[in-house]
Amino acid sequence: MSDRSPTTENPWQQLRRLTPARIALGRAGASLPTVAHLAFQFAHAQARDAVHLPFEPATLQDGLRLRGLDGLLLRSAARDRDTYLQRPDLGRRLRPECATRLRDWHAEHGGGRDLAIVVADGLSALAVQRHALPLLDCLLERLPGEGWSLAPVTLVEQGRVAVADEIGELLGARMTVILIGERPGLSSPDSLGLYFTFAPRVGLTDAARNCISNVRPEGLSYAMAAHKLLYLMREACRRQLSGVELKDEAEVARLDGAGSGPGNFLLGEG
Repeated sequence: MSDRSPTTENPWQQLRRLTPARIALGRAGASLPTVAHLAFQFAHAQARDAVHLPFEPATLQDGLRLRGLDGLLLRSAARDRDTYLQRPDLGRRLRPECATRLRDWHAEHGGGRDLAIVVADGLSALAVQRHALPLLDCLLERLPGEGWSLAPVTLVEQGRVAVADEIGELLGARMTVILIGERPGLSSPDSLGLYFTFAPRVGLTDAARNCISNVRPEGLSYAMAAHKLLYLMREACRRQLSGVELKDEAEVARLDGAGSGPGNFLLGEG
């Protein structure tokens, strides 16, 4: 009979398979193992690179043309990346010549469109390059059935979230949504964020916006993000508001096959 105890697998290793979070890394003396340390440095380098990666609007413009959409290229008041990172206020406004271009478009074509879609590099151009067009595909599949009209899609270099307020106001759109690269994390250098606003105008605060975050295959799927956005649009038009007073109560299919329920777990069963 053997005196050795049976070997039991470390339960932390099972948890590691379920999350990209840095848990159960182990140790070498008082330090991290070499593999874990190098993986952390690599993730940190990816996050830094994502912040400084140049925006490539030509690729997005080509993709928009293939989808039958106009893509207007605009620039914020931040003249370069260093200025953008040090002066967030400049990323929230357009350059004067870009604002004039939108006024001219409005004068020629008129306003009244339901939705203005803005795509901006934000803090991760990588996220925009990877996920903006697939997300737009999911959204464009659903928009005709809702009857929404679109303003031209605008692409903004060195843009912050609030630049969509100025764009929506200049185009005379009822609503705006900006697809923007979020601040990179150590497990997500390519996370895309959506910020939705009803009745956009310069001077609004974040309290007037709704956020749909972490859109990417490893996070919130494109289809679910489009589903949530359309819900917000319908409710915003019905209630004439967006932001903190508009909660995400979009129903989503349940994995257990028991119909659907609220997408926000904080709301309970209702």
